[in-house]
Amino acid sequence: DGSYAAGQALPGQRALAEKLGISRGCLREAISMLEALGLVRSHAGKGVFVSAGTARAAGDLPPHPNGMRPEAIFQFRFVLEPAAASLVAAAPRPGAGELREIQARLEAALHGFDLVGAAGCDMAFHHAVARLSGNEAFASVLKQYETQVAYSLQLPFANPQRLWETADEHRAVIAAIAGRDPAAACAAMQAHLLGAAARVGI
Repeated sequence: DGSYAAGQALPGQRALAEKLGISRGCLREAISMLEALGLVRSHAGKGVFVSAGTARAAGDLPPHPNGMRPEAIFQFRFVLEPAAASLVAAAPRPGAGELREIQARLEAALHGFDLVGAAGCDMAFHHAVARLSGNEAFASVLKQYETQVAYSLQLPFANPQRLWETADEHRAVIAAIAGRDPAAACAAMQAHLLGAAARVGI
């Protein structure tokens, strides 16, 4: 909200957590997301500093801390997740109810502008799709790359004007799954991933 100017250091974690009335773990998660969005920069031994005050420009994305490029993460997801959504729609019990419950939590987080919470619900949604596919390999691989996928889920929230696009795209995936239409579920997940990538300039 402009309380801290560009270049200014944030208070220490203990003081900031107390001021905001949250745990230090929640604070670290929030700072990690703000750093991914390009709004703050952490400098070891010096603290966390406000960046230019605006979100990272499209295409100006750092790699995940393990060195994996965001483009590679989205390409990986584009191969895996549409197939998983298709399998969910074809399953005898597709589990649309569980996805709707996660979706309700996601939308509540967005209404409250809780981007960390929204990203967590987004991750839960994609984990559920992989698990409900019935393919243990999909769920296992997504779990193996959880931190990288979580990073790619945070990035699209950098654009506040397009926050609700994720929710809209999820609803299309759920509708296709509830309609037991594997081709439509695959296409809806592809559209979601393409939209998410486009929101970060990929």
